[in-house]
This record gives sequence, structure tokens and C-alpha cells, in this order.
Amino acid sequence: MVRSIFVFPAGDRAETVGLLDRHLPQQRHPWLCNGAVYLEIADGESGHLYSDWTPADLAALDAATGQRPNWAVQIDVSGRIDGTEDVVHLMTLLLSRGGVAFDDYTAHAWTLPEIQSEAQVDGLRFFDFRGYHKTWDEQGSNG
Repeated sequence: MVRSIFVFPAGDRAETVGLLDRHLPQQRHPWLCNGAVYLEIADGESGHLYSDWTPADLAALDAATGQRPNWAVQIDVSGRIDGTEDVVHLMTLLLSRGGVAFDDYTAHAWTLPEIQSEAQVDGLRFFDFRGYHKTWDEQGSNG
């Protein structure tokens, strides 16, 4: 199962593309990190960037950014790997100048300080797939 993260870095698209090219030079379209983490630019103008977003996610994004960005870095992490270390490294790289990220597990706009401090929202940390599935399993067995 692929886990996805959408990152909305501060700065412009060209700066972010240059940053990814410098730090992940071995492959582009998509960029590849450690063989199982894929990054690409998701374009809002195509109409696909926000197609699967919930109203709560969109409201959190709008509140965090003040506007609906027209692009993001989409990160897909293969289910074959944990990926947490790679994801935290990529967040440090992409959010060092500001911005927010969204994972599959909360409707929260995560900042780099929150990610690095392992802050919790609704009992989950950023990219906390283990905690999410544990909670989901517990709710399913109690329901």
C-alpha cells in the first residue's frame, strides 16, 4: 500500500525543483529517494491535485497557507518499506524555509518544527501509519 504526503514548500516551484535536482540527482520524473520513495510535482491547474482531498483537509490547507496553492510536491512511499527516516529527511529539506505538509493520517497542516518535535495531533505524529493502524484496529475490534 502506497502512503502519500503532499508538501507545500515556501518559495516558488522553480526553487523547489532545483532543490530536488541537487539532492536527488540520480532520477527525475519522478525523483527517487532510496529506491522506494517517489517525489513529483503535482499541478493544481490540471484539476487532479485536490481531487481526493476532504473538506477538512482543504480547510486546514487554506487556513495554513492563506490561499490554495496551485502546486505541491507529492511524495509516495512504497508499502515495502517503513520510510519514516526518508520522509523526515525530505521534510527537513523541503520545509526548511517554511511551508506545510499533509499526510494520509490527519487533517492537519504539519510544520517542520511540529514534525521534528514529534508533536501529536489527535494522538498521531506526522506520517504515523503505525499509530493510525493501531487506532483503526482497536476501533474495529471494539465496534
